[in-house]
Amino acid sequence: MKIKIIKDSISKEELKQIAEKQFGDFVKAVVDIEQEIMAIGGELHADGEVELMEAESSKREYTWGINLYPEITNEDWIEFDSVINLKPSFGNRSRGVDNSEIQQKIRNIVEKLIK
Repeated sequence: MKIKIIKDSISKEELKQIAEKQFGDFVKAVVDIEQEIMAIGGELHADGEVELMEAESSKREYTWGINLYPEITNEDWIEFDSVINLKPSFGNRSRGVDNSEIQQKIRNIVEKLIK
């Protein structure tokens, strides 16, 4: 599936269709917390990160990998788990997002971009 960069909002229904075509119940996404955009699709989070870097000049320290489960209705629909989140030089030593402020930025951006 082609990676789609989201700058304006898309519907949760459209996200659900993308998920069904890809992994069934979820879609991989990469959020650029500086530009407040995200890439969805791709087999690996790294694919979305590269797309953001090449197409939008995103910087590694601002890109975070997440999984989106459009069928889940509570805050658990955003899963903070990706190899690209391993950023020891930026203070993140896990596949998650250790900083709660960054997690909240990601949530805010996702809520703004997916209606």
